[in-house]
Amino acid sequence: MSQVAHIDEALVLWLNGFVGRSALLDALMEALVSDYLVPVLSSLVLLGLWFSGSSDAERYRNQLVTLTGGIAVGFSNALVTISNLLTFRNRPFVDLDINLYFYAPTDSSFPANPASVGFAIATVVWVRHRRLGAALYVLASLWGLARVYAGVHYPTDIVGGAILGVIAASLATGLVGRLAFIPRHVFKAFRAVYIA
Repeated sequence: MSQVAHIDEALVLWLNGFVGRSALLDALMEALVSDYLVPVLSSLVLLGLWFSGSSDAERYRNQLVTLTGGIAVGFSNALVTISNLLTFRNRPFVDLDINLYFYAPTDSSFPANPASVGFAIATVVWVRHRRLGAALYVLASLWGLARVYAGVHYPTDIVGGAILGVIAASLATGLVGRLAFIPRHVFKAFRAVYIA
């Protein structure tokens, strides 16, 4: 076993060892580990940006952030899918004697799709809104930590997913930057029907 794999397992066993020791910690991790809390909060941030801005120019830039965030999520899912076709890693609860504190996913543990999505959205938002993006980075990191705590990911799965998320956000930002004339016309049509 490599040194990295040994550290990975040791961190999972250490974090997962806290399961059941504190009802408050378990409740917090149960909320964070879910497939709903962080994605919904991140989506609400993007939705709020869509409708915010004190001028037409600022609103347009915020709407580009929202559009780019949606594209980045698509790219991050595509990158995780491609990675899963190339390699498969068992989940910690399969290989280790731990307390599974979540349902038992059957797909590859590496890279962590939740980290990929969370970091993709955080990166896109951070480019335009530093404080809000930083808050989303913290939220995405807590989501990843909760996934390790629950025994469904190794720490390196989270790191790998985060890296893919940042790559996906960079690809989406580049694409939207090159094709900016398309959103401009689409947003104009949206404004005609009062949804932008």
